[in-house]
Amino acid sequence: MSRIGKKPVPVPSGVEVKVDGKSFSAKGKHGELFFTYHPSMTVEFDSEANVVNVIRPDDARQSRALHGLTRALIANMVQGVETPFTKKLEIQGVGYQATLNGQKLSLQVGFANIIVLDVPEGVTCVLPNSTRIQLSGADKHAVGQFAANIRGVRPPEPYKGKGIRYEGEYVRRKAGKAFAK
Repeated sequence: MSRIGKKPVPVPSGVEVKVDGKSFSAKGKHGELFFTYHPSMTVEFDSEANVVNVIRPDDARQSRALHGLTRALIANMVQGVETPFTKKLEIQGVGYQATLNGQKLSLQVGFANIIVLDVPEGVTCVLPNSTRIQLSGADKHAVGQFAANIRGVRPPEPYKGKGIRYEGEYVRRKAGKAFAK
């Protein structure tokens, strides 16, 4: 039995949960999220204990895999509508900077042109200064994917460490040709 799938998902006060058909929705002070789970899974909301349980039909390989996945996705939804997920990125390099124009994030990171990315719906982008980017939102996947897209524009390179990295990310540095002897 899946250890993660067996655990009930506690629903904190202030979060409204609804299960109907094969869809699950969570609504809280930071937004509303919807999720259509796999037809073989069963999701039940126990209003007395204020928990959500995920039940699988059998011990088939796919059922075991979907059991933990469904429970984890539901737990992330419940957590996200209560307290939003955040990702912080930092830009390192001379002249490298970011600017925000409405829902468009412009990155100037050493290319001949400026890279413009659309901020997805449900994700809030804040620039404390021109070299720091802070993303937040209720949907963990959307926040993480947009952070990965930003980092993918110019990942940190190992010689000088220039590029876009997650805050606190360690970049393993290499010695250049001059020190290789």
